[in-house]
Amino acid sequence: MGEPAEAKPPHEVFATILVLDFGSQYTHLIIRRLREINVYSEMYACTTKLSELKFKPVGIILSGGPNSVYEKDAPHTDPAYFDLDVPILGICYGLQELAYRLHNENVVAGTMGEYGDADIKAQRVDGHVDRLFEGLEDDMKVYMSHGDKLANLPDGFHTIASTRNTEYAAIAHKTQPIYGIQFHPEVTHTPKGIAILKNFAVGICKAEQNWTMANFVDIEIARLRKLVGPKGQVLGACSGGVDSTVAAKLMHQAIGDRFHAVLVDHGLMRLNEREQVQKDLTEDLKINLIAVDASKMFYAGLQGISDPEAKRKFIGGAFIDVFEKEAERLEKEAASDPERAGKIEWFLQGTLYPDVIESISFKGPSATIKSHHNVGALPKRMKEGRGLKLIEPLRELFKDEVRELGRQLGISDRLVGRHPFPGPGIALRILGEVTPERVEIVRQADHVFITMIREAGLYDKIGQALAALDLSRAVGVMGDLRTYRHIVLLRAVNTTDYMTASPYLFEPDFLARVSTRIVNEVPGVCRVAYDYTSKPPGTIEFE
Repeated sequence: MGEPAEAKPPHEVFATILVLDFGSQYTHLIIRRLREINVYSEMYACTTKLSELKFKPVGIILSGGPNSVYEKDAPHTDPAYFDLDVPILGICYGLQELAYRLHNENVVAGTMGEYGDADIKAQRVDGHVDRLFEGLEDDMKVYMSHGDKLANLPDGFHTIASTRNTEYAAIAHKTQPIYGIQFHPEVTHTPKGIAILKNFAVGICKAEQNWTMANFVDIEIARLRKLVGPKGQVLGACSGGVDSTVAAKLMHQAIGDRFHAVLVDHGLMRLNEREQVQKDLTEDLKINLIAVDASKMFYAGLQGISDPEAKRKFIGGAFIDVFEKEAERLEKEAASDPERAGKIEWFLQGTLYPDVIESISFKGPSATIKSHHNVGALPKRMKEGRGLKLIEPLRELFKDEVRELGRQLGISDRLVGRHPFPGPGIALRILGEVTPERVEIVRQADHVFITMIREAGLYDKIGQALAALDLSRAVGVMGDLRTYRHIVLLRAVNTTDYMTASPYLFEPDFLARVSTRIVNEVPGVCRVAYDYTSKPPGTIEFE
C-alpha cells in the first residue's frame, strides 16, 4: 500500500458534511446515505457548540426530531453555525429550526399533519427547478412524518416544492445556499432521496466523493503510528468477531509485534469458539494472540445479576481488569529485553459508529438505548484518562465499511462475513441471571440454529442470527410424561447498518425443523419461539 503520508482523523482529511442531530430516529441514515455516495459525514449532537468542533465542515445538515421548535425545552443549535458561510440543509425539524430562528411565528402546530407517502411538486423558475432537485422529475414521491408546519415563508426565502397539504414542503434562500425540506430524503420510502442528498453534498457543498476504505487504510495506519509512537506498545481485545479482527489486523499492520492481541475467554463464548479464534488469528492472520481463561471470575461476578445494564457494566469493567493485569505481566516479561521493553499504555477496541450512537446520551434530546460494554460500560478510570488509554480505529465506521476495510487488509470473506457477536457474549442472550447451565443451553441451541442456517445456504443472506433463553418455563409433553422446561427464543434479522433491522422471513418448515432439533438435542428445553420484532421497536439482541 505504500507509506502513508497523512496522520490525521478522517474529518481533517476528507471534506466532511456535519450532521447535527435533533433526536430523529433517522439521523444515522443521513450519514449512511452520504457515505454510500462516498461523501464523508459525521454526526454531532445539536447542542454541540461551533467552538467545540475541531474541523470546518463543507456543509451542515440539521436533522429531524420529535420536538416542536416552539416548546419551552425544545432543542436549538448554536447560532454561530449559520454564520459559518457553508451550505445548510434543514430536514423536517431542521427546516422548522431554520424558520423559527428568523421569527417565532413562522412555525405552528399543523392542523393537517402528514405521515407516510406524499407527492411533492418541484416549482420551476424560468423553466428550471432548484439545483436541490436538479436532474429529478418535477413530481416525486417522498416520505413525510410531521405534525408541525411552516405558517409563513421566512424572510429571504422562496418556495421550491409543495404538496397538497404543505405549501412550503421545500424552501431555499434567495441569495445564500440555505435549504429546508419538510420530508425525509434519507429513508428508502423517498425513492429519489439519495439523489437529493447528492445534489446538496456534491452539487452545492462541492464535497469530493473520495471516502473509500482504500483511502482510509493508509490514513488510519499513519494516524495509529503517530499516536502510538515509535516505541509504544498496544494491547488489543480480540474476540474473533469482525470488528475486533479487523481492528487487530489494522493495528498489527501499523506497528507489527508491538501489538499484543488478547482473547479473554469469559466462559460466555459460542461452541468451540475459543479454539477457532486462536486458529484464525495465529495461523491465518499471523497475529500473536494470548488466550486468557477468566471464566471463573466472570461467572462469580455475574452471580445474582439479572438487570441487563448491570451485566454490561460488570462485564465491561471485568474485561479491563483482565487486560490491565495482562499488560503488567507482559511488561515484566519484556523488562529484560531492550528490543521488547516499553510500557503498554494503549488499549485497542473494535468500537463502531452504531455503538457510539446508541451508547452516548447526547445533551440534547437523544436518549441512551443501552450501554455497549466497550463504550458506555467502561470503568470510570478509563473515561477519566487513568489506566490504559483507548484506541478505537473503527469508531467512525459502520459495519459494512468495516467489512470492506477488512477485505482491503486481505482478511478472508469467511472472517469478514461473520455475523456480529456481542462482547458480553451469551450473557446478553439469557433473560435473567447467568449460570453455566443456562449458558450451555444457549450455546447448544445457537449451534443448532447457525449450523442449519449454513446448511440451508442462508448465512450470508442474514445480517445476524442468534438463540436466546427465556427463563420462564412452559409445560410440555415428552415421552408421554409432563415436562416443565425452558423456552428458547430464535432471532434473525435483515440489516445493513445494525441500527435498523427487519425480521428474516424463514420458510415455516425450516423453523419447524430447527425447533425439532433443538427440543430433541438441547437438554432442559421443551419449546422454541421465533421473534418477528423489527428494530425499532426492539433491539437485535435481547438484552
